[in-house]
Amino acid sequence: MSLGMFLRRGVIAAGALMLATPVLAQRAPEPIRIGAVLSVTGPASFLGDPEDKTLRLYVNRINQAGGVNGRPLQLIIYDDAGDANRARTFATRLVEDDRVIAMVGGTTTGTTLAMRPVFEDARIPFISLAGGIEIIDPVQPFTFKTPHTDRMACEKIFADIRARGLTRVGMISGTDGFGQSMRGQCVRVAGAAGITIVAEESYGPRDSDMTPQLTRLRNAAGIEAVVNPGFGQGPAIVTRGYHQLGIRLPLYQSHGVASREFINLATPAAAEGVRLPAAALLIAEQLPANDPQRQVVLDYKAAFEREFNQPVSTFGGHAYDGLMILVEAMRRANSTDGTRLRDAIRATRGFVGTGGIVNMSATDHMGLDLSAFRMVEIRNGDWALLGN
Repeated sequence: MSLGMFLRRGVIAAGALMLATPVLAQRAPEPIRIGAVLSVTGPASFLGDPEDKTLRLYVNRINQAGGVNGRPLQLIIYDDAGDANRARTFATRLVEDDRVIAMVGGTTTGTTLAMRPVFEDARIPFISLAGGIEIIDPVQPFTFKTPHTDRMACEKIFADIRARGLTRVGMISGTDGFGQSMRGQCVRVAGAAGITIVAEESYGPRDSDMTPQLTRLRNAAGIEAVVNPGFGQGPAIVTRGYHQLGIRLPLYQSHGVASREFINLATPAAAEGVRLPAAALLIAEQLPANDPQRQVVLDYKAAFEREFNQPVSTFGGHAYDGLMILVEAMRRANSTDGTRLRDAIRATRGFVGTGGIVNMSATDHMGLDLSAFRMVEIRNGDWALLGN
């Protein structure tokens, strides 16, 4: 090739590059920043860890599929280790420094309630993953939640107790935010459910032996079943102590222990026969073929367990539901404006999630009814579905 021809080709190539440069230099779309404050470590880590894993997994999947409205998601996660003060500090950081447009997180009732004023004041949608009914009752303009409430858990448990021909119960409750909230709800709905609470005990988050409390319940006159409002390690210690003391009365736990970790901590032998209300995710394969949740929970279960090689839990499912409700709202609103997003979230209808079929409204910022709960029993170290 002659030098002249080489130069001419070089000029043509350079010109083509110059023409292409403006296209290549176009700025990438600005990411949509979503916040999450979770209890990834600490006493509530068995809830927060699967929530953290779920959000990371599905944000990556959404971005690989093109993001939302042509923009990638940027997930900003902080670990509050179950401390309400840390949670509020991180919430402030998400609003003032990170400039998030929405929040999916709040592992516990206590951390959620600490953060709620921050997001309400900033008019930023906040989808909590915690159970306490106080989070959304009374309704706060920008606060939502995905798990079933503690009031619903009490109602479901009491209905099952009545179906067994029993009416007199004892309660042993955790003194944490969720335990006290659920205890209050159970007391509130007991009369209407035809249940009499004849004795009560409690335990603190650092208690490692509940033998004295359980002994008093065992000796209380007329108790026919025991209900344990609580989450974390406390219910596992209660269950082990219950077994060791040889108490034969039916034992009910809350939806706050709906994970394989609870069975492992309590031991399968001690947990045998324990009943609790839970989301469909725990018994995905046992759902009827025509159940509208079946494919959703099977797909989530398969994706989570394949990615992390650990059993799925309902707590990760709450994070999945929260993220997907937010993503669908952003697509419908075609906006990241806080008020428009809020309006789109509470307009959610017929969303089939891991927790149930969600129908929100201006007066209902959760959107689940009692049919979303499934009553399960632990048998041979696994979950078994009882009749709804």
